[in-house]
Amino acid sequence: MSPHASETTHSAPARRPRRWWWLAGAAAVLLLAAVWGVQRWRGPQVPAVQVQAQALVRSLQFSARVETRSRVGVGSTIVGRVERVAVQEGDHVQAGQLLVQLEPPELQASVQQAQASLAQARAQLANVRTNGRIGKQSQVAQAQVTLQQAQADWSRNQQLVQQGFLSQASLDEKRKALGVAQAQLQAAQAQAQAAAEGGAELQAAEAQVQQAQSALAAAQAKLQQTHIVAPSAAKVLARAVEPGQIVQAGTALLQLALEGPTLIVAQVDERFLDQLREGQSAQVVADAFADQRLAARVVSIAPGVDAQRGAVEVKLALQAAPPDFLREDMSLSVQVETGRQAQALVLPLQALQGLREGHSAAQVLVLQAGRATPRPVQVGLRTLEAAEIVDGLHAGDTVLLPPAQAGQRVRAAAPQQEH
Repeated sequence: MSPHASETTHSAPARRPRRWWWLAGAAAVLLLAAVWGVQRWRGPQVPAVQVQAQALVRSLQFSARVETRSRVGVGSTIVGRVERVAVQEGDHVQAGQLLVQLEPPELQASVQQAQASLAQARAQLANVRTNGRIGKQSQVAQAQVTLQQAQADWSRNQQLVQQGFLSQASLDEKRKALGVAQAQLQAAQAQAQAAAEGGAELQAAEAQVQQAQSALAAAQAKLQQTHIVAPSAAKVLARAVEPGQIVQAGTALLQLALEGPTLIVAQVDERFLDQLREGQSAQVVADAFADQRLAARVVSIAPGVDAQRGAVEVKLALQAAPPDFLREDMSLSVQVETGRQAQALVLPLQALQGLREGHSAAQVLVLQAGRATPRPVQVGLRTLEAAEIVDGLHAGDTVLLPPAQAGQRVRAAAPQQEH
């Protein structure tokens, strides 16, 4: 029997460890069930933000181009040979600066001829006003004396005929002489009146002077046209003329870009029109010079909208002189500051429920007594990512983010201040 007793003695200790493992497993299950129950009672963990006052800046970004300045073609208004070209492509010129000089000798001779004609006309006018007037007055006086003598002869001969000393034929001769004297006086008086101030002869002389002055002015103007100058401050874009070349009237010899304020033009989607105002500050960056930000300001917003593109034209001006790298038609990126609040209660847009475009009413879920409690709020300034809460929340409130649901018992996962 001893072998059998020996077997009984060794089998009993082998069954006791299995009981202990079973008890430990049951305890673990109970513990896990308790933990699960507590977690279920406390609710799921959801992301959250803690509301704090901070600065909020809203900006609008869009593409733009440097505006093409007014371009003009400068040419000759007369036919001539080019004597000198005073500028090169890329030169900056000022208003009135010489660009091209045409050969002037022929037109200079025309000016000299016109000057001589004017001098002659003035001399003729002076002669009419002095010597001519005196001569005409002398002729009138002489004609008056001749008329008086003819009248005296007529009277004397008329008495002699009545007395019978002279024949009627002699009296007829005296009558003719009297008529001639009267006609001569009238002619002399007419000539004297023509030479007087306002008279026809004087007017003709003055008209000759005016005509000579006009001819001289025309000759001088044509001579001036040999000097082709810049109409205003500009930059020479293209040169199509060389010395010795014969140019025709109306042919463009140079292309100029007229100088003016450097403007930046953009077509902005009409949806953002309510955010734009004249005077707003902006930052401008050229793609090729991304490290150089240029300060600008909105100077104009077009009153109309492009119906085909659904966009409105916005122009900006640089606050300082444009850098050398800025060229016409260059592509730029513009960021306009359209709103700023120095101290605002800010929430991410994902925390707002029921927020519609153009409306300020919304709802948030606030952690209150361990539950997601709905609370109405009023929204102010909005950006693409966040919004200002103007009513309904206080600093320090914990606002729950999706997937939190109203009335749900939840736990906030590490609430943090919203930046």
